[in-house]
Amino acid sequence: MQEIELKFLVSQARLKGLMRQAKVKSSQDIHMAAHYFDTPKQALAQAGIGLRIRQEGDTWVQTIKAGGDGMAARLEHNTVLDTDHVQAMLDGNNLMPDLCLYKDTYIAPALADFKVKKLAKTLTRQYVTDIQRTTRMLENNSNSLEMAYDEGEIIHGNDDSQRQPIQEIEFELVSGELAFLFATAKIWCKRYKLCLSTVTKAEHGGLLVKGEDYSPAVKADLQQLNVNKDSSMPAFIRAAIHNCLLQILPNSSAIVAGSEANSHILQLRIGLRRLTVALDTFNKFSEQLNPEWQPILKQTAALLGDYYELAYLTSHIEPILVQHGAPSIDWTIEVEHKTIKPIDAVSDNDLQLALLELIEFTMNDPCTEAQSDILAIDKLSKILSKKYMKLLENVQIFNDKDDNGLEFSDLEPDSYTYKIRCLLEDLRYISEFAAPLYGKKKSKRWLKCLTKAQKSLSQYHEHIQYQQYYQQKAVTDTDALYGAGWFAASLKTDHKRCQKHLDRIQDSATFW
Repeated sequence: MQEIELKFLVSQARLKGLMRQAKVKSSQDIHMAAHYFDTPKQALAQAGIGLRIRQEGDTWVQTIKAGGDGMAARLEHNTVLDTDHVQAMLDGNNLMPDLCLYKDTYIAPALADFKVKKLAKTLTRQYVTDIQRTTRMLENNSNSLEMAYDEGEIIHGNDDSQRQPIQEIEFELVSGELAFLFATAKIWCKRYKLCLSTVTKAEHGGLLVKGEDYSPAVKADLQQLNVNKDSSMPAFIRAAIHNCLLQILPNSSAIVAGSEANSHILQLRIGLRRLTVALDTFNKFSEQLNPEWQPILKQTAALLGDYYELAYLTSHIEPILVQHGAPSIDWTIEVEHKTIKPIDAVSDNDLQLALLELIEFTMNDPCTEAQSDILAIDKLSKILSKKYMKLLENVQIFNDKDDNGLEFSDLEPDSYTYKIRCLLEDLRYISEFAAPLYGKKKSKRWLKCLTKAQKSLSQYHEHIQYQQYYQQKAVTDTDALYGAGWFAASLKTDHKRCQKHLDRIQDSATFW
């Protein structure tokens, strides 16, 4: 069957209030000890599969989870095991799952890439979860869902001194409408400042085994963009948003859990940018889009961008300059003045509620909309052409300024370079969403050309910003003049590189 659930991290400040709602007369407490299995190289985890044997009260259940939409839905297969047989394996310290249970079941395709007999021989216990779960059923007419609050720890399978605490709440739809699950989750999210998390207990355990705190940052994966020539307008926008969320949610989950890695911040920022481009560009593809999403997403991306630029300057740019002989500059004061940290921006309740609504939107049936009989491809060519012509107009301005012998970086570079950079990003992301509906060969060449131009403009814009950072710093610390001069000297080369890539766009054949 398909398991549909939403998982959240719990705010410590709101825990007491939440527990008053979780622990009511009808709620139940149960102790769960689960043993998770994988190969030594974690082949199952790499395939997105979780395999466990869990004690639930007096019952032992073998569970496998796989597939799903990467956000709220996963395939799940549960089998109640013979208690005496499990106890005998435990006594002999040879507890092991039975993979034969999945033969000829709906979960079997998840294991199709494995030689099951060989896999069974290589499985080992990777980690154990020791969880105290409080459950409560929430019902409304024919709708029913289970709220489960989990608190406990994950323990390394070979070294019980290595442990990681777990504290999360889940809402799983038992029966009824999807809307009831999301409506309930939004109420609890708003009231108790919950933060969405896509990190499963299996993923937590895998990280513990590898000695890592967070999963690597997730980049956009266009292979998971599920669109084709027959996609309707409502289906197309849902697929585009879903693809963006697959990048956004893992990175936002890491940040709300405490990650301060530049990679998570950068990829979340890019994911939000891709999402706002999709919402802005395809706003007429669905009548169910909420115009209130964009300002929230854009504000979060801007806050992350401000923080990332300074953090990257401190952790990467400054060491490079020092390595080349520059005097060291202390940016501590500037960093401390950033009162809104990434965790604050991402934990903001408005963003979390918007993400919940976006997940719900992608899971709603596009066939219920009035425009479900209109193909997306019938609209995309006009959209792409309009964006392309807008970009060409600005490229011409770029070239005219250069022909007049004016330094491009001297003509309000912060605003102008940002504008043309945004136009390139818009066209790139729209092209990526649309490419699967057209010829692969032509779209691949186009995207390669567009991506190079966008990256060169981004680098140019960033170098201008870094030059300004050092120039402003030089007011109080003259040692910063080295950095200001370094980036000022790089702008001419950056400018020529940008012009070269922009000229190639003008000469390139479009794919639509």
